Amino acid sequence: MVKKRTFLSGDVLVRYAAVLSAVIVSFLFGGTCVGQTAPSKSVEMPWAQYLKKYPGLDVELSQLMTKLQRDVQFRAPRNQSRILPLLPKSTQFYIAVPNYGDASHQALSIFRNELTQSAVLRDWWKNEIAENGPKVEDALDRVYQLSEFLGEEIVISGSTDGPHGPGPVMIAEIKKPGLKNYLQQMSNEFASQLTSLQQSTSAKLNPTIRILEPQELATAKDSGPSQIIVLVRPDFVIAGFNIASLKSFNAELGHGGQGFVSSSLGERLSQSYKGGTTVIGGADLQSILKQIPAGNEQAQMMFQRSGLADVKYLVWEHKSAAGQSLSQAELTFNGPRRGVASWLAAPAPLGGLDFVSPKAIVVTSFSLKNLGEIFDDIQAMSGDANSNMFAAQSQMQQALQLNLKDDLLSQLSGEITIELDSVAAPDPVWKAILRVSDPAHLQRTISKLLDAAQMNERRSQDAGVTYHAVRVPSPRKSISLNYAFVDGYLIVGSSHEAAAEAVRLHATGESLAKSPKFLESMPSHSLSASGIFYEDPIAMMALSMRQASPEMAQLLSQVSSQSGPIVMAGYADERALREVSTNAGVDAGVVLVGAAIAIPNLLRARTAANEASAVSMVRTVVTAEVSYSATYPARGYARTLASLGEDQRGVNATSPEHAGLIYLPVEDAGCWTGKWCARSGFRFAVSTSCKKQKCDEYVVTGTPVTSNDGMRNFCSTSDGVVRFKIGSPLELPVSVAECQTWMPLH
Repeated sequence: MVKKRTFLSGDVLVRYAAVLSAVIVSFLFGGTCVGQTAPSKSVEMPWAQYLKKYPGLDVELSQLMTKLQRDVQFRAPRNQSRILPLLPKSTQFYIAVPNYGDASHQALSIFRNELTQSAVLRDWWKNEIAENGPKVEDALDRVYQLSEFLGEEIVISGSTDGPHGPGPVMIAEIKKPGLKNYLQQMSNEFASQLTSLQQSTSAKLNPTIRILEPQELATAKDSGPSQIIVLVRPDFVIAGFNIASLKSFNAELGHGGQGFVSSSLGERLSQSYKGGTTVIGGADLQSILKQIPAGNEQAQMMFQRSGLADVKYLVWEHKSAAGQSLSQAELTFNGPRRGVASWLAAPAPLGGLDFVSPKAIVVTSFSLKNLGEIFDDIQAMSGDANSNMFAAQSQMQQALQLNLKDDLLSQLSGEITIELDSVAAPDPVWKAILRVSDPAHLQRTISKLLDAAQMNERRSQDAGVTYHAVRVPSPRKSISLNYAFVDGYLIVGSSHEAAAEAVRLHATGESLAKSPKFLESMPSHSLSASGIFYEDPIAMMALSMRQASPEMAQLLSQVSSQSGPIVMAGYADERALREVSTNAGVDAGVVLVGAAIAIPNLLRARTAANEASAVSMVRTVVTAEVSYSATYPARGYARTLASLGEDQRGVNATSPEHAGLIYLPVEDAGCWTGKWCARSGFRFAVSTSCKKQKCDEYVVTGTPVTSNDGMRNFCSTSDGVVRFKIGSPLELPVSVAECQTWMPLH
């Protein structure tokens, strides 16, 4: 019985998009991000503060995500496409995804239900996400409403052939009337929101959305580069980026006969549909390559000799069968693989995995043809271009009395395994395992090379195995290389312990190759392949997020604990290269690793918006101080923010007490009494250095209201340079001297 997997590619996209966008990430989009300096360890990340403020929030979110994974239902795999047979012959790329509107609506309903049942989740959402949360919920509702007008499949296709074919377009079947009116309503609302955004940010944003019917398209003309044109036909809705592409696509759509479906790529995609598919994509690489400028004669020759000019098409698909996820890619060639394209060898047992630790973070193992043959291919491709390099190589070989191809490269069979156990500075832990043809011959070659480089090696014996240790000089820190020959393999490690551990795992049978979890993830449950890539996504996520947001790393680890490792297997045959993964860890891992990179930055998005606003305010004050000193030279610089602001009594006349140079909120008494003046999560104050009535120096200080509102303090003096310092919110404004010791903001 096949165990049902928790994650599917489409499932993951929807679940994590719905959860992370609607529940965790969305409220942080409070403005535009600015460049960030890494936070100091003394400053808590916002997520850590939320967990302290709302005990049990991590558990509630973990339970929420588990329910989403378990309860959201998805459309069955599609066995045919109504759009594929209608596409024009000029189509060069094709991507088709299911309509996930209903699934996203289910996810939002589950989330809303959880809000009613969980007090801590409800309080966190209400108190911390009140402004943006409802906007995201509304947006997801709108996406669902839009999806109700569309068929079960959404396709992006087109050509890169410029005027000879349609550019990229998105097309979907229409299943109920009223779509044009709905799109027009959404377009009007978008335009209104865009206008408000431009007014509040002074950003120059002018994309337009035009909704057209077929009779309107006939006479339509482009209105600018930043436009989206949506054609609403009775049967299909088509979106593109220019009128010409849309006209061309619309004219060719549905002509049938010799269309895209009759091409080799179209036929291959049709076959995938018959077997059932969830997400599918393909590209006609041969026709795309023909559009790339040929370059000079030497470049053309090298490209032809590489064998890459023979590529035909690339197809990737994802589907679910018998409760199991299946992802596969296929790169097909017009003839037998040659040159670089032939380097990957036919499937064979990858014995190097028997030395790999089951605790490894990343492992790649592959079988190439003999490295001596690859060396010949490189020489043939280079031709006369690198004749000097090969002449120098010949001289070196004579001096060393060895042959690079025969004595070194040909001794390596081509099977190579690389393992990464830790990336912790300053000493990452890694291993390389290479299958060798003649260990004794290769050892003699290595000894010759070390003697020529005047590098000493230390030898030691451990359990009958001879270990060699070499120190390689480096400008920063010497690198330790430790190696041994065991059962036809060369084991190289970052330390003696790493190499010895590989040998021990091989001897005891405790390696990754014997791990049931790993073998279950292999397509054929065997280690016979042309190449294998393995990754522990949870470990990678923890490494990426540990410094920026350990709490979020822990939460996602809890959520993803049911997912397996990422395991991808590659298989090479005469005319194609194929990649297959039968475990959903590939899809979950992609999302988790992406989250590991994105979430720490998203967690700082609202903080970044506050800081950007604070920098703008500081610069506004600097400009106002310059104007004030020029207008009232006897006073010099303004003593307080109130002196730069308008008269609170509504008097239009300006004076040294109220110069009317900046806007200050009337409701904040601190702005008018010389104390802290709060705006957008920051507090501001001006202090001066004065002699009698004239102030010849000033400092404006901006500090977060709380650590949750910002991680940097800002200041500026009469030199006009905005400076910053990472740290907790300030109690008092800084002095001119202290400000000038801070780091300038670039």
